[in-house]
Amino acid sequence: MGQVPRKETQQCSPREEKEEDDPPSLIKTGLEKQGERGEREQRMPEAISVSDGEEDVCHPSQWNGQQVFSHINSLPGEGAVKLKDLQRELGRFIEEVTRLERKIEDTRDDMRGEMESVHVQNVHALNKGDELNGLMATGRKSMHGCLCSDDMKSTCLPASLLLLLLLFLEMSCVSPLESTKPNFVLIMVDDMGIGDLGCYGNTTLRTPNIDQLAREGVKLTQHIAAASLCTPSRAAFLTGRYPIRSGQFKDANAGGGNLYRLTRCLMLPRRPGPWETRLFKHCVAGFARPGVFIFNAASGGLPSHEMTFAKIAKQQGYETALIGKWHLGLNCEQRDDHCHHPSVHGFNYFFGIPLTNLRECQPGHGAVINFFRYLPYKTLAIVLVTAAVLHYCSILTIPRWLIWSLLSLSLVFTALLGGFMMMVPYMNCVLMRDHRIVEQQFTAENLTQEMTREAVDFIESNSAKPFLLFLSFIQVHTSMFASPAFRGTSQHGIYGDAVHEVDWSVGQMVNALERLKLRENTLVYLTSDQGAHLEEAQHGSNGIYKAGKATNWEGGIRVPGILSWPGKIPAGVQIDEPTSNMDLFPTVVHLTGASVPEDREIDGHDLMDLLQERVERSNHEFLFHYCSAYLNAVRWHPRNSSSVWKAFYFTQNFDSENATTCVHTQVCFCTPQYMTYHNPPLLFDLWKDPSETTPLTPDTEPAFESIVSVMAEAVERHRRSVKPAESQLSVWNLVWKPWLQPCCSTLGQLCQCQH
Repeated sequence: MGQVPRKETQQCSPREEKEEDDPPSLIKTGLEKQGERGEREQRMPEAISVSDGEEDVCHPSQWNGQQVFSHINSLPGEGAVKLKDLQRELGRFIEEVTRLERKIEDTRDDMRGEMESVHVQNVHALNKGDELNGLMATGRKSMHGCLCSDDMKSTCLPASLLLLLLLFLEMSCVSPLESTKPNFVLIMVDDMGIGDLGCYGNTTLRTPNIDQLAREGVKLTQHIAAASLCTPSRAAFLTGRYPIRSGQFKDANAGGGNLYRLTRCLMLPRRPGPWETRLFKHCVAGFARPGVFIFNAASGGLPSHEMTFAKIAKQQGYETALIGKWHLGLNCEQRDDHCHHPSVHGFNYFFGIPLTNLRECQPGHGAVINFFRYLPYKTLAIVLVTAAVLHYCSILTIPRWLIWSLLSLSLVFTALLGGFMMMVPYMNCVLMRDHRIVEQQFTAENLTQEMTREAVDFIESNSAKPFLLFLSFIQVHTSMFASPAFRGTSQHGIYGDAVHEVDWSVGQMVNALERLKLRENTLVYLTSDQGAHLEEAQHGSNGIYKAGKATNWEGGIRVPGILSWPGKIPAGVQIDEPTSNMDLFPTVVHLTGASVPEDREIDGHDLMDLLQERVERSNHEFLFHYCSAYLNAVRWHPRNSSSVWKAFYFTQNFDSENATTCVHTQVCFCTPQYMTYHNPPLLFDLWKDPSETTPLTPDTEPAFESIVSVMAEAVERHRRSVKPAESQLSVWNLVWKPWLQPCCSTLGQLCQCQH
């Protein structure tokens, strides 16, 4: 095998203080001291040429400092440690390198122990023989100075830093590549408003554990959910892509009337008159409501070809788990194919519910799927009675058999519908462990306690290897519940009690990490899938922000965003820049050592430079806000301005002029009859008016036309980037299909079981 030519290396005498800073001060990360780094690189000699034969790049212990940098810059793309990525890694290991500097004077055994503490998960992947000993020998040889070539006396590296570089180079020759990778605990609360947490200004709910997490890390104040409903928001979070790219939208061509004629309002005229307006709205609501999956036996979901951060982490050697709510589909063609199951999307372990916590899952909490609400009983009764009277008065001759047939059909239809409604809790309220149903219908009362135990067990079982845990709370979505220990602990009824229980569970996660000495190697992230659901009788708070769930006003999409990683992310920092829940995808992917896919549009951006204060501005100049398949609004944060402009092309109609809710339909809908279009668009400056109370006009904003024009151009560029995708929330994909119904017993036994 050909050898890399080497210049003679010499051991430099210890540096004098007047010539060089102390070793720790030489360690630069990211964009910090970029100019100084550039000067050092300019002083370096040109890269050493290699022989035409095969390179021997797997013996870095023999190289000098110049060859180290030459090799770094020549490494191939994916799987190699490029200089930029290496600098990012070095930034994460500053504390470990500093400890090495202090211990470099110690004995060989002490130094080996320190290195093993830094690379506890790498050592078993390395050759424990001559090559590792050679690396340690190189470090010992240079403990009183630095290694440098004849041409690099003025650019010597600290010994321990060079040793760390050599270890990274050595690992680039090992397959599979393993490193001291961070762990991830990603926490998502369901329907929790940004105003429900003490760290975001709430003074009546106690959330000490979440507040402590914010104090120990970074709090994002303009963290935006990619959608204001559960299913599309979660799809965007997992994939780093706008939901429309993965088909998480209703078929825009379906038309509200089509489905109400097919399913909900068979007994109504096609064009109801004024006296039927209220009933018509409820029937169209039946169409417009499913912006999410409402049946386990639906065939839509997150397509298997979508790439999630869990799938990539699994490829990088991570143990992955989803505990809690999924809500992204289950089956496609038969009830056990599990084509949309979390395991298809990279999760090794799943304990939770494939759908969501519907009202039907708890007796006495009402129903979401309430077809009786839409049946025109009064109309049907009036028609039948009138027909009978006219017949018996000989005014109108109607065959008696026809009257009895209509009455019988009505009774049979009502009975079948009633039976179906009785089955809904058993069909939809399913608790699973991996691919097996463990409880149907599940009992919600202690479910958060069970989930917390499962999460802690997962952390404990995988403490010796890198792991990714997605803890997806079922609370605080309706129907509301809290375990007995938390009932009555808040001033806000069962909703506040549920928030208290969520906070307790978060504390249990952090305590487990600290007890296992994993806290400093774990990134913890907490958010909500969208804003609080204000139409519910007991609901959360979106603070100063307008409206809530199912709208693209700030109250519906501005969610908590807390990231904590001691030693890697500064503590007590608040960032007001626009960020998105889609940003977690590239952030997690890069931290696992992988690259984001290049065969598809990724809309999120890596947050680490922003979190570590290496940059001051977010990479999101524009963010696009969808209401199902409709582009509802766009946000623009100009590079040279503190303003955050937001333009609405249409808004949803509230209950009244001064209201910010749609109580009569339970959520606000994205169908034309419930929209008001705006041309020119409604424009707000969120920096000055975060509550979106005063739209700007050409009279109040001189730059109105140019702002709207820039945003329109951005919208057009974005639209060109959106490729057609099959609607996962079409009528066919949403409806209940008996052959897809998961059932742990038989339909005759009402699919009940407890394992």
